[in-house]
Formats: sequence, C-alpha cells, structure tokens
Amino acid sequence: MNSLIKLAAMAAFLCPIFAARCEVLPQRVMFPSADGHTMLTGYLFTPAGKRGARAPAVVMMHGRAGAYSVNANGRYDETTLSRRHQAWGELWAAQGYVALLVDGFGPRGYPQGFPRSSYEDRPPELNEVTIRPLDAYGALAYLRKRPEIAADRIGLQGWSNGGSATLATMAAGAPGLKGAGFRAALAFYPACGLKGQFDGSYRPYAPVQVFHGTADEEVSPRRCGELVERSRAEAGTIDIRYYQGATHSFDDPSTKRQSNAANAAATEDAVQRSVQFFAQRVR
Repeated sequence: MNSLIKLAAMAAFLCPIFAARCEVLPQRVMFPSADGHTMLTGYLFTPAGKRGARAPAVVMMHGRAGAYSVNANGRYDETTLSRRHQAWGELWAAQGYVALLVDGFGPRGYPQGFPRSSYEDRPPELNEVTIRPLDAYGALAYLRKRPEIAADRIGLQGWSNGGSATLATMAAGAPGLKGAGFRAALAFYPACGLKGQFDGSYRPYAPVQVFHGTADEEVSPRRCGELVERSRAEAGTIDIRYYQGATHSFDDPSTKRQSNAANAAATEDAVQRSVQFFAQRVR
C-alpha cells in the first residue's frame, strides 16, 4: 500500500516537469476573502471521473513570490502557475481531493509578491498574520458551498510565507475563524517569527505538521522548532520534521532544487508524509 501511495504521489508531483503529459489545467474561480472587501482569485484542481460521494478538499496558500511562475511575463492565469503549485494541485487531485490554490497577492496588485530579503518592507495588505488567514477562511467558506465537497473534511497547506500564514490561520482565535475550521494543516518551511504575535503562546485548534530543511537559506528552522516545542508544552497538536541539508523551497520541482540530493530526498519523504497525514486526518 505504501509503495502504491508513493508511486501515485510522485507521478502526480512530477507531472508538470513533463508538460505534454499534463493537459488538464485547473479551473479559475473567484470568491470573497473574509476581510469583507477583497475578491480573490483561485485555481481549482479536481479529481478525474465521476464521484458518488462528496470529496475532501485542500486549500493551498502560496509563498512570498505569489502563485505564478517567475516567467509569467505579465500573464497571470492558470497557464502560468508555478510548477510547485501545479504539481501539488495535481497530486491532491490524483489522491481524490479537490484542491484550491488561493492567489491572495494578485487581486491586491502584487501578482509576483515581494522579493527575498525585503520582508520588513513588504506591503501591509499582504500580512501573513492578520490578512492572509482571512483569505484562507474565505477559501474555506467558498469550498463549503460547493455541492461536490465534504464541508467538514477540508485541510490547509502553505509554503514559506504561506506556511507562516498557515500557522497563523490554525491558531485558536485566528482572524476569520468562525465555528469549525480546517481539519488539519501542512506548513512547508515557514518563517515562525509571526510578527511576535505568538511569542507567549501558540496552540493550534487542529493537527499541524511542519516540514523544514536544516540548510534553509531564507528562514530559521531553529525558530520554528522553538515555536513547536512551546506549543507542544501547552498540549498543542503540532510536529516538525527536519531534513538534513535540505534548503528553502526543497520541494520545488525545478532542476535547480531537485539536483540537490538532500532536496530530492526531502521532497520524496514530505510528499509521502503529507499524503498519509491528510489521509488520516482529512480524508
């Protein structure tokens, strides 16, 4: 069974590298953020074939560079999504989930986000602690209204700045949280400073799994470890897995990242664990 999950997951994940084999583009949709005034853009990946039962779902939150490829050249739509987002969307669809990638930056005028090392100067309307959780909950509300989706079986996944947004979204008392929230969450290489908001206490309301490379060149895995330890001391249901020698964005399917043996090994392991984590807690 594990080998079947591994093969299916990796085949879906590597699909965008062999573009001729990936003919189905996600559906572009629009829905309101829970901020009450921003209309967000999303990309919906759906399982192939007809389903008798309602499907589980995953909300995906992009990182600081936005949802699109660096080669988008001003065209921001389903044809120019980054390989990583396309790959994970295909992976979840292959596993029977409906996956919704949220573009929270484009509708606010920053389709390619903010550059590395500019964090302190990034636009306040892209704040991962106070604003982006509202986008996640807007996506959750949108999915719950779709008749093909099981409203009580929706998970959350984020990368880098979107991973930080995921942590903030899963906190008890998060902005936009009303009633039942997400069933579980995956946070890939987040920055865990979180504007100091959780220095005293962080307790997620549902299980969270964090993945981090020890050679991350952008954010501190040590700081995330400290956040996780503090949370677990308060009975928080959160874990962190480290990958020795893996960098930031280790799961990016580009040759640049995957030619690093540590990144390739981290990607394979993280994909398998992510599939298993959501299978146990969401699906």
